[in-house]
Amino acid sequence: MKEHKSISIADQIFEQLERDILAGKYQRGEALSELGLAKQLGVSRTPIREAIRRLEQENILQETGRGLLVVGISWEDMMDMYEIRMQIEGLAARRAAERITDAELAAMRDTLDLQRYYVEKGGESNSAQIKNLDSQFHEQLYQNSGSKAYCDTLLSLHKKITKFRMASVSKKSRALQSLAEHETIYQALAAHDGEAAARAATEHVRQARERIRTIETKEN
Repeated sequence: MKEHKSISIADQIFEQLERDILAGKYQRGEALSELGLAKQLGVSRTPIREAIRRLEQENILQETGRGLLVVGISWEDMMDMYEIRMQIEGLAARRAAERITDAELAAMRDTLDLQRYYVEKGGESNSAQIKNLDSQFHEQLYQNSGSKAYCDTLLSLHKKITKFRMASVSKKSRALQSLAEHETIYQALAAHDGEAAARAATEHVRQARERIRTIETKEN
C-alpha cells in the first residue's frame, strides 16, 4: 500500500511540474533543485526525485551536474511536433477507420456530444472540460488505430502541445472549428473510409498548427 501511495504522489507531482513548466511558470533556462521543489510543493524528496527522473526522460528537465535546468518546450519544438503529427496522425486515423467497432464509435460519439455541449456553452469556465474532451477524442482515435507505437507517440505529442497552448482553448470560434474538424474525422471513421479519415485527421492537425501560429503572430 505504501508503494502504491508513493507512486500516486509521484504521478501527481510529475503532472503538476510538467504542466507548470509547459505553461511557463518555470522559464526555460531556470535552475531548480530537488530540495527546493520538495519544500515548495510540500512533499518529501522521494516523489520529487521520481518526477524529476520522468521529466528528464521527457527532455523537459536536464541534469547539468550543477543542478537541474528547465528545458521546457520552445516555439520551434512545438512547430516540429505539429509537423510530426501531420505525418503520422493520418496514418493512425486510416488504421482506425479500417478496424473500429460499433462500441468504439459509440464512445467517440459520446465524447463529441459532450465536447459540443461545453463548446456551445462557451466561457472560460468551460475551457478545462473542452481541453479534456479534445484530448479524450484524440486518445480514442489513437487507441482505435490498434497500434501501440502510434498511440504512445501521438499521445505524448498531443499532451505536450495541449498543455503548451492551454490559454487558447477558451476562444469559442477556435473551439467550434476544432469540433467541426473532429466531426469530419468521426464521420469518416463511421463510414470505415480510411482515405477520408486520413485526410480529415491530417487537415485537423494542419489547421490546429495554423491557429496556434496565428495566435503567436498576434501576441508578438
